[in-house]
Amino acid sequence: MTVAEALTGPFQVTVQPSGRSFQVDPGEAILAAAIRQGIGLPYGCKDGACGSCKCRKLEGQVTHGPHQSKALNEQEEAAGYILACCGVPHSDVVLESRQVTDESAFPVRKMPSRVISLEKKSHDVMVVKLQLPANDTLRYHAGQYIEFILRDGVRRSYSMANAPHNGPGAELHIRHMPGGKFTDHVFTAMKEKEILRAEGPFGSFYLREDSDKPMILLASGTGFAPIKAVIEHMQFKGITRPATLYWGGRRPADLYMDDWVRAKLVEMPQLKYVPVISNALPEDDWTGRTGFVHRAVLEDFPDLSGHQVYACGAPIVVDSARADYVALGQLPPEEFYADSFTTEADKHKE
Repeated sequence: MTVAEALTGPFQVTVQPSGRSFQVDPGEAILAAAIRQGIGLPYGCKDGACGSCKCRKLEGQVTHGPHQSKALNEQEEAAGYILACCGVPHSDVVLESRQVTDESAFPVRKMPSRVISLEKKSHDVMVVKLQLPANDTLRYHAGQYIEFILRDGVRRSYSMANAPHNGPGAELHIRHMPGGKFTDHVFTAMKEKEILRAEGPFGSFYLREDSDKPMILLASGTGFAPIKAVIEHMQFKGITRPATLYWGGRRPADLYMDDWVRAKLVEMPQLKYVPVISNALPEDDWTGRTGFVHRAVLEDFPDLSGHQVYACGAPIVVDSARADYVALGQLPPEEFYADSFTTEADKHKE
């Protein structure tokens, strides 16, 4: 190998403790190479904003592209942590990541999708149902997401709110972000039969079925979408582990499928539900739990050492939950699974 080749790659990345390895092309980010080769590394936004792909580097050299300090700060980098989504190897690398499994990764592919229905569930949430190619069914884990590829090549990510057995279509819960390139279109001009280009599945958020631990399902806003898919999957597979759903919103209307959850409670005795509202007004006549949804969990479960947590929604909720549950609730860090819903604004702010 020449000196130039030694500096440019390709390099081998090995993930412990699974021992799985894959090749990374010159200049390629570790995560992109892992997805391409079906290696199930954890990740969320793929843009250096959420920190979901953070893992410890045991050996080798990695440099980072642009990322936010809240995803990886200087102290973490100095301690040997990397972001797989924007980390580029400059030698063979050994990483530590406990979420890699042989069966976890389905192939990522591009496909056309047709809008078959639009239903406004609240003033700012639209449930969009898509028809996907029936002759080549999209394989995914309940909880994963797809990306729409817009005309100018930019992408928008949305979790599938239905478990795979409720396919072959996809149900998405889309929150209106005023001024948003895609969501303005969804709430004003989108029509049934419109064709969208989609790619997926992405994400490492899905139920770990090799555990029998009781679960906390934590959702804020439309973070309920992937949680809904997980609940459907649990029911379909006959999974009877105890699960408590905490769903938070500013006002009661933000719990836009509260009736769906309450119907599931009748069918699934292992499921419990705690809705939490942070900014109720007198006219809401809200008599339930109030405050921050992630704190309601610790009020009810001060000791989380024997639980798994699945958290979805706004980055502030997911990040606060991760920090507090580990520090105050003794939750093992590797038992916190999350999908942080980073918006375009989140990706461009520190």
